Amino acid sequence: MSNDAQSQAGTAEGQGPVEVSIEVARQLEEKREELFEEFEIRDRFPSEVRSEARARTEGIQAEIEDEIDERTDLRDLTTWTTDPVDAQDFDDALSIEEGEETYTLWVHIADVTHYVHPGSEMWAEAVERGNTVYLPGYTIHMLPPVLAETVCSLVPEEDRLAHTVEMEIDKETLSFENVDIYKSVVHSDERLTYTQCERRLDDPEAPLHDENALVYELADQLHEQRKEDGSLVLNPSRDRAHTIIEECMLKANKAVTHELMWNRGVEAMYRVHPQPTPDQWDDALREINDLDGVNISGANWDDPRKAVNDALENSEKRALNKIQRAVLKVMPRAKYMNDPFGGHYALNFDIYGHFTSPIRRLSDLINHWIVHENDVPEDLVELCDRASERQKDGETAERLYKQFLEEVGLDPHAVNNRGIVTVDEDGAVVNEEGLPPERIDLRDE
Repeated sequence: MSNDAQSQAGTAEGQGPVEVSIEVARQLEEKREELFEEFEIRDRFPSEVRSEARARTEGIQAEIEDEIDERTDLRDLTTWTTDPVDAQDFDDALSIEEGEETYTLWVHIADVTHYVHPGSEMWAEAVERGNTVYLPGYTIHMLPPVLAETVCSLVPEEDRLAHTVEMEIDKETLSFENVDIYKSVVHSDERLTYTQCERRLDDPEAPLHDENALVYELADQLHEQRKEDGSLVLNPSRDRAHTIIEECMLKANKAVTHELMWNRGVEAMYRVHPQPTPDQWDDALREINDLDGVNISGANWDDPRKAVNDALENSEKRALNKIQRAVLKVMPRAKYMNDPFGGHYALNFDIYGHFTSPIRRLSDLINHWIVHENDVPEDLVELCDRASERQKDGETAERLYKQFLEEVGLDPHAVNNRGIVTVDEDGAVVNEEGLPPERIDLRDE
C-alpha cells in the first residue's frame, strides 16, 4: 500500500459509511420523528419556500454580471475553501498576502442576504428554524439546499457573490491595522478538505502550498496569542487545517462586531457568554485536579481558563473528555443579545458575534443584513431570543439522538464523520441516508 493510500485509509474519506440493517434504520427514523415533534423541528420545507428558492437559482450568471459594477471584483485574487470532506455547502473562503509589516487576510462569506432577506418566504422560514440542526448522519437545513448548496455556496471555478471581511493585521501585535467590510464577487480556485489542506502544507510543490503555509503561520500565532490572553481552548490537539479555519473565522467575526459596536454604534446580534461563579469554578477545578494523571499548577489556579488549558495540554489523552465534561458542567450557555454587555467569557473577547456562517445560522444571516443596511430589524430582541432558543433545542435534540445511537450499538462519532447506509441481509445497499453533516464546532466558539 502506498503512503498516500495508507493515509487515506485512516481518514473518514477512506473508511466509507457506517452500515446499518433495515431494522436499525427504521428505529433511527422513528427516533428522529419523535425528536422533531418534541422540539418542533421542521424536516420539510413548505412548498412556497421551495418554489421561492428554486426561482432564485435561475439566471444567476447574468445576475452576477449585473452586480459586478456595484461590487469589489476579487475574482483574480487567489481564493480557496477548506471544509470537512462531507460538507454540503461552502459559506466561507480565504485569501492571504504578506507585506513587510502586515498580513492582509480576506475572509469571504457567501452573500446569502442577496437572496434571502426580510419579506421573503425563505427569511421567514429561517427565523422559524433558527439554525441548521446536525444530527449524526442527518441534517435539517435552515435554508433550502437547492439554494444553499448552489448559488450561495462558494464552489470552485464559479463566480459567486460574497460579503468580504478584509483585515490588515500587524505582524508584531496581531491587532487590526485596518478593517474593511464590503460586497464582492469572488472566484474560488479550489475546494480543499481538511485532509487535503494538511497534505498541501507538507508538500512545497503542491498548488496553494505557499498560501496555506502563510495563513497557518498567521493562524498559529493568533491561536497562541488567544491562549496567552486567557481564551479557553477545550480541544488542544487540533491539526493545522482546523487551526487555520478556527482562527480566521474568529478574527473575522471579531472584526465585524467591533466595527458594528465601536465604529457604527448599532445594535446587532451579539454572542454573549456569561462566566461561571467562583464556587462553580472551584468545583470544576477540584474535580479536574482529582483525576488520575492530572495536576493543575498552583500558578494557574487563580485563572481558571488558563488552568484548564494547562490541564488539557499536559494530561494523558484518556483524561481529556473528563476534563472537558467537568468544565462544560459549570459553564453557562452562551446566548444571543442585542447588546454585547458582558462579552464572551470562554473566548475572553469583550465583544463578539457571528458573521461567517449565514447559510446555517440565523444570527449570521441577520448580522449580514445589519452590516449592509446599517440598520436593525425592528424585532431584533425577539430574533435574538428565537436564535438562542432554537440553538438550545437543536443541541438537545442532537445529544438525545447521539444517546439513542449508542443504545442501538452505533458510534455517534463514526456516523458523524462517515455517514450511514442501510444494507439488507446480503450486504447490498438499500438506501443512503444522506451525507453526514458538516461539523460546526470550529466555526462556532
